[in-house]
Amino acid sequence: MIRARGVSRRYGAHVALHETDFDLSEGELVALVGPNGAGKTTLLSVLAGALEPSAGTVERRVPTGWAPQRPALYSRLTPRENVELFARLAGAPSAAVDLPERPAAELSVGQRQRLNLALAFLGEPRVLLLDEPTAALDDDRRAVLWQQVAALCAEGGAVVFATQLHEETERADRVVQLHGGHVE
Repeated sequence: MIRARGVSRRYGAHVALHETDFDLSEGELVALVGPNGAGKTTLLSVLAGALEPSAGTVERRVPTGWAPQRPALYSRLTPRENVELFARLAGAPSAAVDLPERPAAELSVGQRQRLNLALAFLGEPRVLLLDEPTAALDDDRRAVLWQQVAALCAEGGAVVFATQLHEETERADRVVQLHGGHVE
């Protein structure tokens, strides 16, 4: 579903991600773990196409949803307006979102994260790339997210998520450890 070969990312002299190969197969749930600064966000950003690799190639074979660690939304727009805008940009149908109708900047951190995740699910992606998706979510919303992830994987989709929470890695079919920009 995703195939990366020799991808790396530099910022000047700093290597954030050393040369890495990564494959994601149908039905797979993969956890990326490692300390802060290990390269998890960089790898996810490169896989999503949000960040160009300094070297290597990424092939995405199916529609891919992306939820970055910092929500990528328009703070002056309401949740509904954000969903409608991103749906139009993606050529996907809009979706209902159960959030207050006020500018996104006025939402709580947890509500902004819920909106961020709703945007990742637009267009019924077959792959989801989620950077610390449960950060700021309450227990009920975490349970809903994990149900959606399990359903996607059961239908032949795949998910890669970064986490700092050990209990979340237990959900994964595969755990990929990163340290200092190296996949271990």
